[in-house]
Amino acid sequence: MKILIVDDEAPARQRLAALLAELDGVHVVGEAANGKQALQLTDELHPDVLLLDIRMPGMDGLETASHLSRMENPPAVIFTTAYSDYALQAFDTHAVDYLLKPVRKERLQRALSHANRLTRAQLAGLNDAQPESRQRTHISAHVKDGIQLVAVDDIAFLQAEQKYVTVGYDGGEVLIDESLKTLEGEFGKRFMRIHRNALVACDRLLRLEKTTNGQCVLHLRGATKPLEVSRRHLPWIRKLMRAGGSG
Repeated sequence: MKILIVDDEAPARQRLAALLAELDGVHVVGEAANGKQALQLTDELHPDVLLLDIRMPGMDGLETASHLSRMENPPAVIFTTAYSDYALQAFDTHAVDYLLKPVRKERLQRALSHANRLTRAQLAGLNDAQPESRQRTHISAHVKDGIQLVAVDDIAFLQAEQKYVTVGYDGGEVLIDESLKTLEGEFGKRFMRIHRNALVACDRLLRLEKTTNGQCVLHLRGATKPLEVSRRHLPWIRKLMRAGGSG
């Protein structure tokens, strides 16, 4: 069983590695200090199980697990945490395995013998139950070489096209298989709807322009193309542009 240890604290990683060295049939293939590094190493090393710390700066363990669950062949996940008993009720309720720090050898061995892949329903339940849960810091997309992460701060627009959503960001465009409605629900304060098929970042508005055929389009900082604004949303966009001194 190939294990990847993920924790932002080096002593915690060292303790887990020492415990795993005492167990038969397991092999530590790598260590990661944050969520982004964990995803990168998962793509490269294909571990069977991640021992994943929950509280990490930037991308925390729950968000990392969410991105992992979108992989074609995701690893099993066992969370490691110093959460209180009250917070751990969520993990018990949704049948998600965890190890309470400081981790004990017997409990680690038992968790590894029952390690399972997380379902999206389990992750959704955990996010709803955690008082500290927050919006994702990144969007993940399937690409030829694995998973590509796009920082939400770098996104200019989200545009629905048939079954997929195009994410327009500072580095280009990528397709994801999430719904625009779900993304609006999660990031509604950072993005606004300008059309039934498009959300734009509120801090990237540049100017409105009327085309030769009478349509209004919105230019965005970091976007390679303007996006159409529907008649329904146009009055609000105009008001917002005037308030911001643009247009």
